[in-house]
Amino acid sequence: MSICTPFNCNGLNLNSTKSNSFKNLLTSQFINQFQVTTIPCSVPLPSLHFCRGNRKRFQLVTASAAPAVEAPKASFRSKNPKDINVLVVGSTGYIGNFVVKELVRRGFNVIAVARERSGTKGKNSKDETLRLLSGANACFSDVTKLESLERSIENLGVSIDVVVSCLASRSGGVKDSWLIDYEATRNSLVVGRKFGAAHFVLLSAICVQKPLLEFQRAKLKFEGELMEEAQKDEGFSYSIVRPTAFFKSLAGQVELVKDGKPYVMFGDGRLCACKPISEPDLASFISDCVLSEELVNRVLPVGGPGKAVTPLEQGEMLFRLAGKEPKFLKVPIEIMDFAIGVLDFLVKIFPSLEDAAEFGKIGRYYAAESMLILDPDTGEYDAESTPSYGNDTLEEFFKRVLEKGMAGQELGEQMIF
Repeated sequence: MSICTPFNCNGLNLNSTKSNSFKNLLTSQFINQFQVTTIPCSVPLPSLHFCRGNRKRFQLVTASAAPAVEAPKASFRSKNPKDINVLVVGSTGYIGNFVVKELVRRGFNVIAVARERSGTKGKNSKDETLRLLSGANACFSDVTKLESLERSIENLGVSIDVVVSCLASRSGGVKDSWLIDYEATRNSLVVGRKFGAAHFVLLSAICVQKPLLEFQRAKLKFEGELMEEAQKDEGFSYSIVRPTAFFKSLAGQVELVKDGKPYVMFGDGRLCACKPISEPDLASFISDCVLSEELVNRVLPVGGPGKAVTPLEQGEMLFRLAGKEPKFLKVPIEIMDFAIGVLDFLVKIFPSLEDAAEFGKIGRYYAAESMLILDPDTGEYDAESTPSYGNDTLEEFFKRVLEKGMAGQELGEQMIF
């Protein structure tokens, strides 16, 4: 089972020692769900508009979550891609690496910021990191330290045109969320602006519409400050991308189904739904945001092609593709509520359990909340208003994983069981 967040450097790591006892209370379906993000409570939600398209032709029109800001006449948009310097932070994370490859493919001059030992628990050496960022200019630095990042970019001796942030907390813990989803992301904005950046593309997540979790609040705070920056300076713009679920995050039970074991889900399997998008399609959309005037100064929810699917429908699809008789294990959602109540009580006595309590809330959120546009008037999720982009389908992904495994789609720190 796995949780995949919509940020890059990513995945909510529920493997910490502190949360082991709690994880034993969890079953697999919520982990098999989605990703996350948030918008400041003071900022109205975007208007709901439906769009269906592909990576070649995308005509999404969504209202900005901030007061309208006229698209600036940024000079970098008139350049050839090879002359446009794009700074990518979170470049070795799951989505970030797809974005680096897509930007390189399109001919941009990509500066990829990374740690010398990147990957889960620093598993990649410096040489492995360089291979991972092939085609880009690797810049080794620490995004959590403003002075370090500033010094690293200054040493390059070049100006920056666009910043693309794919940063996200690896753990989803309280302190880590604010360190990465807010402070490190803000550092990339401050440094980017100092060296000339006129546009900022932020990979956020659709779940920030209903901010009940700490990392969502942290991301929303930065979203609000990014919008304010564009309001203050007409020469600066942003694109905030809020994807739904990633394909990878829905693949946690593939091996169970192949082995003939039951598919685990909460309630009747219809508590939530999503329109998942493939990682290459999402990277393509994020890359579109670098130059497209239509995507400037907007909050952009985006899902993949096709209708929204519930956990029940995902399970049925897997059994059909695997040629197995459907078997489901239905777990009452109240189990999650009980566990969260216990942890919330214990954290008052043992503050060190703070992250374990937060992990419980994350699990509960994904078990019951849809990764679709939330209608602020009705409080209901609206699949028809959730924009579609790309060509890759979840069924094609499941077929490939059933046949070839998760090569290139490893869950890493996002693995829970």
